[in-house]
Amino acid sequence: MTKSDAKEPGGCACGAVRYVMAGAPITVHACHCTDCQRITGSAFATNAWIEKDRVELLSGELSSHTLPAGRATSTTHFCPQCGTSIWTEYSSPKFWFVRTTTLDNQQAFSPDIHIWTQSKQPWLQLPDGNPVFEQYYRREDVWPPDSLARFHAAIE
Repeated sequence: MTKSDAKEPGGCACGAVRYVMAGAPITVHACHCTDCQRITGSAFATNAWIEKDRVELLSGELSSHTLPAGRATSTTHFCPQCGTSIWTEYSSPKFWFVRTTTLDNQQAFSPDIHIWTQSKQPWLQLPDGNPVFEQYYRREDVWPPDSLARFHAAIE
């Protein structure tokens, strides 16, 4: 799929939570770590890494739960009524990792990068053409210049 600058609406399964993501994410990860597998009940989570100021909660309220994630923590924000995981905050307070499957157009963004594949399900075949990492990676080696610029602008 192509990335766009259009607003992408989304929400939870029961409709209590609605949000809009303004523009394309910095990058999209397919995370195959066991935490993402457990939280989503799937083989991986597809997360759109985007600046918090580009995501607007339109209706409803989110509950959250913080879990240890290696050397850091992750806080997952979810609908308190139906339990749909909407987005996660990792070590940086500047970004959301929006679950792309909560977008109304679930096919709006496909993964750019597959991470933590050392724990991916053995029956899952990854597509050719995307970077694949057994654990994590160094952004400067993988991201295009515009993504790096957005990342650095957000953390400064």
